Amino acid sequence: MAKLYLVGTPIGNLSDITLRALDTLKSVDAIACEDTRHSLKLLNYYDIKKPLFACHKFNEKQSVDKIYAMLEEGKDVALITDAGMPCISDPGAVLVNGLLEKGVEISVIPGATALTSAMALSGICQPTFTFIGFLPDKNKDREKLLLPFKKVKTSLVFYSSPYDINKDIEYLYGFLGDRKLHIVREITKIHEEHIITTLAEGIQDNPKGEYVLIVECAEQIEESPQGSIEEQLDELLKSGMDKKSAIKQVAKANGLTKDEVYKIAITK
Repeated sequence: MAKLYLVGTPIGNLSDITLRALDTLKSVDAIACEDTRHSLKLLNYYDIKKPLFACHKFNEKQSVDKIYAMLEEGKDVALITDAGMPCISDPGAVLVNGLLEKGVEISVIPGATALTSAMALSGICQPTFTFIGFLPDKNKDREKLLLPFKKVKTSLVFYSSPYDINKDIEYLYGFLGDRKLHIVREITKIHEEHIITTLAEGIQDNPKGEYVLIVECAEQIEESPQGSIEEQLDELLKSGMDKKSAIKQVAKANGLTKDEVYKIAITK
């Protein structure tokens, strides 16, 4: 049986395509794409003439059988989307899953992604981040999606369109509170821009282009200790902590010396 190739395409600048991707697109028998009109611009630029057919979020499930039949006939097929990697906030995952269940061999031809490009531009010195992608339209669905990530200690990364950018920023501000925000726009294009601001101040005037939003994790704020010194000691001792450790912790939390807390402890 032939093979399906997942081919990464440029996210803006048409020169950002690998030699392997070009070789693959020239060698396959057909190309499945998100929008044939959009993909023709790229393929014509590199003088690639192949049969094209649409595979998008509205017909992806039905495309499984169509592509499987082509592969059975010995025809290699490439899957591309309008920009970036198939399956990453773009169609493809449903198709790939369906074909894997049928035992199809699938190969990936890596390419540019807005996610990793924006993270590189941000300069955030943190080894981990959480990619969420596009937010749902309805607030109840947004809350359900974001709730598990509200207190994670990583940056949160979102994609947003020019039509949703301000609505998304306003919602994130209301849900997460004010945090440092990186707005990365039009990556690899002429008007590429990196704005460092906050969720409270991030609303964009006349937004244009595609956006990546990177919301840094909230700074850890130490909560003020609750109750008197005696009550704090009681609480820790009841939890099973030994007296020495309890004294040390209460002293640190209240800006006291261990001797000061010890004198209070022995009078109990």
